[in-house]
Amino acid sequence: MKLSTKGRYAVTAMFDVAIHQAGGPVSLSDISERQGISLSYLEQLFGRMRRKQLVASTRGPGGGYNLARDASQIAIADIITAVDESVDATRCGGNADCQNQQRCLTHELWEELSSQIHVFLSGITLEDAINKQRVVEVAERQDRQLGTEQHIDFQAANTNEELMVK
Repeated sequence: MKLSTKGRYAVTAMFDVAIHQAGGPVSLSDISERQGISLSYLEQLFGRMRRKQLVASTRGPGGGYNLARDASQIAIADIITAVDESVDATRCGGNADCQNQQRCLTHELWEELSSQIHVFLSGITLEDAINKQRVVEVAERQDRQLGTEQHIDFQAANTNEELMVK
């Protein structure tokens, strides 16, 4: 089973933007600090996600990124696909040349599993994911640990209200 670091980091960064964008555009340096992802790597990922219209950038002081559309309209699979990734359970990368340049005995099984994973991730929106209680708890902990000046009202996120910045 392979979901690369690129796909994982892209999803993590999108969670961060979705959670923090109520306070204005989210800077890559803030995401980098909260999530422990290098700034240069985030720049690459956000370039790809911007081209796929998942995020919109704001330049200048106070600039950063916001979601380009509502979190309820972005599936986790969209994020993974935007950074040129896929979830592939086959040994051959889906090329059907797994055993001596031919399809192996179990190729179809792993190919179907990959398809099911894609269907599963297509059915989960960014909004669904960030509103899970454990995600909220982790985001609050990260903000506390970094001494973030703004306090995000995560309870509002759980009731599908707009996040409030205090």
